[in-house]
Amino acid sequence: MSMHEIEDLVADSVRVLDSHAAPDDPRVRGWFAALYDFQSGYDCSFTHFRVLDALMRRGYTYRFPIDEHPDYAARNTYFDALTEFTGLRAYDEDDPAFAGYDAWLEDGYVDPPFLYCDAGTALWQRMAALGRLSGPDAAPPHRAPLIEAVREVAVAAEKEHDHDLIGSWYAWGAGTLLGGPTGCPFDVTELAGMPAVRDLRAVVARTDALAIAQRSPYAVPLDFADDQDLEGWWWRL
Repeated sequence: MSMHEIEDLVADSVRVLDSHAAPDDPRVRGWFAALYDFQSGYDCSFTHFRVLDALMRRGYTYRFPIDEHPDYAARNTYFDALTEFTGLRAYDEDDPAFAGYDAWLEDGYVDPPFLYCDAGTALWQRMAALGRLSGPDAAPPHRAPLIEAVREVAVAAEKEHDHDLIGSWYAWGAGTLLGGPTGCPFDVTELAGMPAVRDLRAVVARTDALAIAQRSPYAVPLDFADDQDLEGWWWRL
């Protein structure tokens, strides 16, 4: 699976969630956040514009005229001169505190003639504090675990008979879908008791998506798994 295929996986997941979740379900923006957090761990491009209508409809991404930026009055010459897509976070690579470019979305981005920010970022917080966002839009998104988002994607994908999408997610295994910096922190008994895991495995079983998952290049062979007992259980339905 190339990085482009990871981008496709996330974009397709955003689409099915938007299509099948209730219009007023506040959890969707948290599921989107989990999906994009996953994507950010790989060498992927910025892909928001592929599904921008869904992201805006669900209150994950917000769009404003550029002149509504809190700093516009003080820096209007800079903003008016922008003619192409631009991330607004400034970096000083010589600063000892420089930690890379992972936070480049925090201060929003411009795609003329509009300014954009994602829920939970620094610019979003400033816009909320200034009253340019209100009500549910000014509330921070629920930070959902990835497994929760994937369970919801699988439930929605089953309704669309998209077994490839279900299998593609299941292929990542427990180490990725429930993992942390040192791997999956749960044992088999704990995983088996988690509603999100039970629901995902039930969807995979009903749709025969396990065979699809097993063909994925991201399906880690048991011989190479960090926890062979856990991954062995994952692949037995």
